[in-house]
Amino acid sequence: MKSITINGSQRESVGKKATKALRNAGRIPCVLYGGDATVHFSAEELAFSKLVYTPNAHTVVIALENGETFNAVMQDIQFHPVSDKILHIDFYRLYEDKEIAMDIPVHLIGNSIGVRNGGVLQRNNRKLRVKALPANLPDFIEADISPLTIGGKIYVTELENEDYNFLHPDNTVVCQVKTARAAIVTEVDEDLEGEEGEEGVETAEGAEGAAPAEGGDASADKAPAEGQE
Repeated sequence: MKSITINGSQRESVGKKATKALRNAGRIPCVLYGGDATVHFSAEELAFSKLVYTPNAHTVVIALENGETFNAVMQDIQFHPVSDKILHIDFYRLYEDKEIAMDIPVHLIGNSIGVRNGGVLQRNNRKLRVKALPANLPDFIEADISPLTIGGKIYVTELENEDYNFLHPDNTVVCQVKTARAAIVTEVDEDLEGEEGEEGVETAEGAEGAAPAEGGDASADKAPAEGQE
């Protein structure tokens, strides 16, 4: 998995006033968990743009001014409810021999048969949470939608890999092809055309069979009338 380096400075104070002063200076307060001691640091807001505002997954190398470096993953992020600016980020330290849970994006490949036939592709899960050793974390999870017909689904069990484990139930749907409204209308129209054709045949057959009867009825009705006169 690709890694992004964040150059930061260790925080001397973690109080509210110090945190507010950091934000006013354009820096983001952060906390690194998972080690022998919790590390409080800050970094420039722009340093997180490639980490936060992207659909891709990345690990992080936190490089502090004192020379210390830590491998980590982003665990939680807080945004301002109005301005949507980053307020705080939590990181979790990575160890080569310890598994870590992380959300990995799903990349769809192929051209679905169902979509070509008028169906609509629905993405139920754009990211899947996996657990693996840091070295086995994938950049993305690939799902081939080519065989999907209308009504077809791809379950998380179909994407299993020996390098990582999914933290989802086996019946989790990754994506599916649903019937579009236009496709329904087309099917109904075709059915109606078929029914009309069948009715036309039946009517014609009925007309042919009914012709002599109508003639017979007419002569029968006229005969008595002539006799009476």
